[in-house]
Amino acid sequence: MKVRIGIDVGGTFTDVVVIDSESRALVGQLKFPTSHDAREGVALGIVTALERAMQQFNLQPDDVAFIAHSTTQATNALLEGDVAQVAVLGIGTGLEGILAKRATRVPPIELAPNKFLTADHTFIKHSHNLSATIDALKNKGAQVIVASEAFSVDRTVHETQMVEKAKAAGLRATSGHEVSSLYGLRVRTRTAVINAAILPKMIATAEMTDSCVKSSGITAPLMIMRSDGGVMSVDEVHRRPILTMLSGPAAGIAGALMHERVSDGIFIEVGGTSADISVIRDGSPVTRPAKLNGHRMYLNTLDVRTLGVGGGSMIRASKTEGRITDVGPRSAHIAGLGYACFAAVEDLQEAEIELIRPTESDADDHVILRGKSRKGYALTTTCAANFLGYVKPDHFAFGNAEATRVAFEKLATFFHSKDAETAQRFAEAVLETGCRKITNAIEELIVEYQLDREHVVLVGGGGGAASLVPFTAKLLNLDHRIARNAEVISPIGVAMAMVRDTIERNIVDPTPEDILKVRREAAEAAIHAGAVADSIEVQVEVDKRRNLVRATAMGTTELRKRDNNQQTQGVEHCRKIAARSMRIQAEEVTLAAEAGMWFVFIGTQKVKSFFGLFTSHREMLRVVDHSGVIRLQRNTAQIRICLLPQLNAEITDAVEQLTDFGDAGRAIPDIFVLYGARIANFSGLADLEQVLALVEVELRSLDPGTRLIVIACPK
Repeated sequence: MKVRIGIDVGGTFTDVVVIDSESRALVGQLKFPTSHDAREGVALGIVTALERAMQQFNLQPDDVAFIAHSTTQATNALLEGDVAQVAVLGIGTGLEGILAKRATRVPPIELAPNKFLTADHTFIKHSHNLSATIDALKNKGAQVIVASEAFSVDRTVHETQMVEKAKAAGLRATSGHEVSSLYGLRVRTRTAVINAAILPKMIATAEMTDSCVKSSGITAPLMIMRSDGGVMSVDEVHRRPILTMLSGPAAGIAGALMHERVSDGIFIEVGGTSADISVIRDGSPVTRPAKLNGHRMYLNTLDVRTLGVGGGSMIRASKTEGRITDVGPRSAHIAGLGYACFAAVEDLQEAEIELIRPTESDADDHVILRGKSRKGYALTTTCAANFLGYVKPDHFAFGNAEATRVAFEKLATFFHSKDAETAQRFAEAVLETGCRKITNAIEELIVEYQLDREHVVLVGGGGGAASLVPFTAKLLNLDHRIARNAEVISPIGVAMAMVRDTIERNIVDPTPEDILKVRREAAEAAIHAGAVADSIEVQVEVDKRRNLVRATAMGTTELRKRDNNQQTQGVEHCRKIAARSMRIQAEEVTLAAEAGMWFVFIGTQKVKSFFGLFTSHREMLRVVDHSGVIRLQRNTAQIRICLLPQLNAEITDAVEQLTDFGDAGRAIPDIFVLYGARIANFSGLADLEQVLALVEVELRSLDPGTRLIVIACPK
């Protein structure tokens, strides 16, 4: 049996999962304390987790087809100010050089209170005395050199030369064009400085981990989680460790995509202390430009909203006011306390409610139960959810029902009431107080990303998912579900993640040839990062307002049959799934098209307004794969069925019919082409010529007799 191993390095624990490489079934899981304080750092925990997994599941080195880990090291290094001494070496002549000298000077960046990333700055007009200049910087204490020149994305020779000279002098080095291919010298240099600051530590950790993996006999290359939900090779970490920032939340989202197969929804990963919230649309997580304490970088990360409420969040109360005042951010684990819902009933029966100060920086209003043994148990959101029945026996957070009853009845007694209704009211107040923080963030995301509220689904991951997600969905009147193996969704995401890379170029009015060139560069970058060429798929977007072309390539480190672990469902079963999503009856849903592994269903929903006096009709489309997973949903769409020779004509006709002319200019419809096991997405393009050029590249290897479905969705 070939397996994939995923290791998720968290703030407290390191989780490891083993997954069958072919069926994608979970073989087993283990948990170890994260080794932050070890001399070897987190690498020791990663290696220990790997060794234990190999032993416990009786794996041989040849059994491992894929191994990857996430890391919080880049983020932690920046948050803690544990960074290398960086020197910027700029170069330029003439007026361009005068402007570049100013733009390559990076002001101190505050990382933490009283901790700054400060980069030395030297500017030269030519490279004649480059070696002497670098030696001088080394003597001043520089550990990493950042080479930066205006327009280096178009002419890399000088930056490359400076990097090579710095490495020859025994220094680490990076350059502006290596971290970003966008214009904007100031932001590009700043991004390179941040990349340089974490370079030595990240390389040391990556090399140690990689060496241990190789010494164990595993020949599969070690991959590291990126902040956009993909993975990259150790060699790429040597160049761009900045891409690993925020890879912890990215792991959970990768699990939602690859394991839970979420195509549209809001994913909420609930840990003990916090909850990470993100949007998944059309099978991809939404991203945004990254910032470090307000400083913009040329780096796209997943748009993750992190809130200080989790399954272990402690209850805060006021005895004089007789109410719950807050939930969190302090968690039971950080306070060194157990959860009341996991305690033995006899430990709680003689216990009394106390209000304590968990740490010196906390208020003395945190609720615990303390028994005769003086052992304390925290009342948490998980305790409240168990008491109210939101946590089911198959959920990771399921606790002792009798213990939670005793705990909340004692809380009611503390507030001078002994009836069961009061205990329930306090438990509901706990969840409402905690979950309102999440609902506010979700409401913001729905507005910001213009999500169709009628069809938003909340998907819960993490060990504390059942503690918060069901009640949050109730408050918002939204559907929800808890992911399979929710407690290890992050390491599963690491194990199943795809190799990913993104190329961005500033191009005014890009031609089809420009777009194809950027697409080719992205595919080559993914191959360089470890992907097999035949597995690569590329998504291209064109932002006319910013003159930006972005190509994102994804692939795997191995070739395999698609979705062979998914049980094929019949059309009627898939029709019911589509109907549930549309919130109409199955008999009102029509199968509009079928090709490859795809069913395309349409339906009409009646929408009443103005106190039910008026009725309008909303058209809906759902693309369901043969395993019963909705992979695309839209409210209005045009469907066409054709063979490959007719494809260009059908797309042209659809674009001409559905193009919208508004204040922002011309907007062509989103185009999707379904065939075989794939949805080819051409929705990010600006004009018909760009669509047709990419269609030619993406589909040219198909047999002319291939049945295709074209879906055109007006914007």
